[in-house]
Amino acid sequence: MEASSPIRASRARRWTWLPVLVVGTGLFIAVQQALLVTGNPTLVPALLVLGALLIPVTFVVYIDGRNPAYDLPLSVLLSCALLGGVLGSTAASVLEFDTVRRLGDLPTVYIGLIEEATKLLVPIAMLIFTRYRRNPADGLLIGVAVGMGFAVLETLGYGFVTLLASGGDLSDAEGLLLLRGILSPAGNAAWTGLATAALWWAHAQRWRPRGLAAVIGTFLLVVVLHTFWDAAGIWYGYLIIGFISLALLLRQTHRTVLTTVAPAGASSSRRIHPEMPGEPG
Repeated sequence: MEASSPIRASRARRWTWLPVLVVGTGLFIAVQQALLVTGNPTLVPALLVLGALLIPVTFVVYIDGRNPAYDLPLSVLLSCALLGGVLGSTAASVLEFDTVRRLGDLPTVYIGLIEEATKLLVPIAMLIFTRYRRNPADGLLIGVAVGMGFAVLETLGYGFVTLLASGGDLSDAEGLLLLRGILSPAGNAAWTGLATAALWWAHAQRWRPRGLAAVIGTFLLVVVLHTFWDAAGIWYGYLIIGFISLALLLRQTHRTVLTTVAPAGASSSRRIHPEMPGEPG
């Protein structure tokens, strides 16, 4: 009977995302309806924040539930999302502004390069200064949290600008919140999750050439995906790039399950060294 308790806990954890989604949706609808009935503008920030957070938080909880080997407290995940989102978006904004000032324009590839690099500031600090570098599976979850923190702040910014540009029309802002929320797992979360997973994997490899090649290859891959995403400009372009990005992330998530939750007798090298998307064959 005692052995079944961790199994039940693991199964329950896999479905934690569902009540998060249901409760979050209920809160969003409640605020939305209260705003429509009362017209009270002080409810607008709550609507924007809930709308921006709903899908990103749900997705982080979903990824967390895929692998019982994740060893990150909630406080660490929240700190990664907040610090990674704020520092990443701030640094990206400054660097993009400086690039425009120097070049007179901002090439699309520069956007992908700058944003993907700045989102790695907090994960790299985590890798250097904290104990959460020992479990390679944690790298992916940290990256997803940072990517979602970045996406939330971007969505809040775009939502606020859209609200102002529309003269206070909530329908435009709500539509943007919904669209960006749905797309966020296939964008910032996937790209940063993949890049950070590569960093943790290279650390587990003791930064041997194979690990370094995986980091460089994965980073270039996510920059290319980000660049194509920004240049797509049409719905099926986003659909194709989003599908590729999300498929790569979910594949890597599945591989961390296979390699960190290995059967008894599996070699330790197999348990801690999952293959990375950018790793040379």
